[in-house]
Parts: sequence; structure tokens; C-alpha cells
Amino acid sequence: MPDNLTPKQQAVLDYVRAHRDRHGVFPTLREIQAHFGFASPFAATRHLQALEKKGALSRSPGKARAFRLPASQTVGAGLSRDALPLGLLSVPVFGVIPAGLPAANAQHPDADETVAIDPTTLGLRPDSRRPLFALRVRGDSMIGANIVEDDLVFLTPGEPRSGQIVAALIDGESTLKRFLHHDGRPVLRAENPRYPDLLPAEELLIQGLMVGLLRRVNGKE
Repeated sequence: MPDNLTPKQQAVLDYVRAHRDRHGVFPTLREIQAHFGFASPFAATRHLQALEKKGALSRSPGKARAFRLPASQTVGAGLSRDALPLGLLSVPVFGVIPAGLPAANAQHPDADETVAIDPTTLGLRPDSRRPLFALRVRGDSMIGANIVEDDLVFLTPGEPRSGQIVAALIDGESTLKRFLHHDGRPVLRAENPRYPDLLPAEELLIQGLMVGLLRRVNGKE
């Protein structure tokens, strides 16, 4: 952590980090402006640029809210879980998953981002050490289960029971569906009558069991 920050720069950095930990994304310039009472978003930009110059933030080209914390300040890259606000977990977001027809390469091998969440909202104990990951939903095949486009679904590895919603790799392609047994065979079923049941021709790999979701409201989670 740089030790040459001004008091205002440190305050901005603390706010940016706290917002990221609470909401899973960095604040907008206008949110920073409103929080500190700056006269314009340009003042927020100047502080962010100063933090970047001093190594307290780094930039992610081509992405909205394009600043990120250096690896030394992120969970899983040198910072303990205790550095998050009490009771929150930092969950990696591994890209998107279709809630529609399966799609090849729907998941990315590395986390695009992380989101901080209270495990009790997912029905987990506060001291739970179950591994969690998240995927962004694309498509409308699970609307009957109240899972819609752009929801963030949280999953944990495990053996599925019939009726559970799962992220699955079926014949090499990923999808989010309900896992069922039919005539002794595993079936992936949509919660939208427009989509057919999916039966594996060769392989069905359950990648995760859904334990909860996070939904955007007015563009924010």
C-alpha cells in the first residue's frame, strides 16, 4: 500500500475499496462526487488519476468503471479474508452462462471480477468455508424459476439432487438448467416452455449447484 497518499486521496481510496467490497463494482465518478461533495466529476477523476500514478489503483482498459485494485489489495492475491468487511465473502465471477440453449466456451477460465456478499443471504452459515463462484446469466430459459437476463447466480460444487438448478457442461457446452432424472437418465430442463429438455449424447458434467442469485436494480447490484 502506498504511504505517500494525501489524507483526501486515502479517503477516496478507502471509499472506492469499501464500495467495491459491498457492491462488487467500483463507484461511478458521480457517486464519488456525491459522497465527497466535489463540485464536479472532474475532481473525482483527478483523485483517481493521482491514486493510479501512486500505484494505489490500476486501470483495466476497455471496461466500465475501469479502475481496479492492485493484486496486493485483493482477496485471493495476498489479502486475507479478514480484510473484507466483517461477515462478507469475496466470490469470483467466472464470466457468463447461457440460460437458453447451450453454448460452447460460455465460461471463462479466470475470474472477470469478484463480488462481496453476505453468505447468510445464500442460506449459508456465516463461518461457511464452502467454495463459491458466480456466473452472469444470459437468456430467458429459466424465467419460470425467477432467473432472468443479467442475474448473477451463485454456485457451489457438489452432487446434484433431482430438482436442483445447476450449471452443467453437456456434450462440451455450458448451460444453466434444472437437473432431473427421467426413465433412469439425467435430463436438463428449462423453466420456459419454449425450450426443449436436454439429454446428453456423450457427457454431462455438473459444474455447480445454484445456491442463490443477485439481481441488478436500476443498473446496480
